Amino acid sequence: MTIKYTPDHEWLKVDGDIAIVGITQHAQDALGDVVFVDLPEVGKTFAAKDIAGVVESVKAAADVYMPVTGEVTEVNEALRADPALANSDPMGAGWFFKVKLANPAELDALMDETSYTSFSANA
Repeated sequence: MTIKYTPDHEWLKVDGDIAIVGITQHAQDALGDVVFVDLPEVGKTFAAKDIAGVVESVKAAADVYMPVTGEVTEVNEALRADPALANSDPMGAGWFFKVKLANPAELDALMDETSYTSFSANA
């Protein structure tokens, strides 16, 4: 399983042609306590960088961007029921949605963990 990161602080865990997407530890730290998530519809297709959802916290609201072009195959209903999962386990149980990759080559433009750690330290 490959993990990639976006400049907008989303992560992707890629397994074959499916990617699980969520927000990074850095993003949830900046947002504070998450109180609401708006998840995309299953079956909806997005282009890379389209707004796919919204995460709201006690401090702010932020868009969740689709990191790659593809079709949403599943959303995390547990997160919808308990948005705090985005804080308590952002890289695990707090995932947002799964997407079927339309163009796996788009992953090449995203950051690996080392690059993202350096990027987020300067963000």
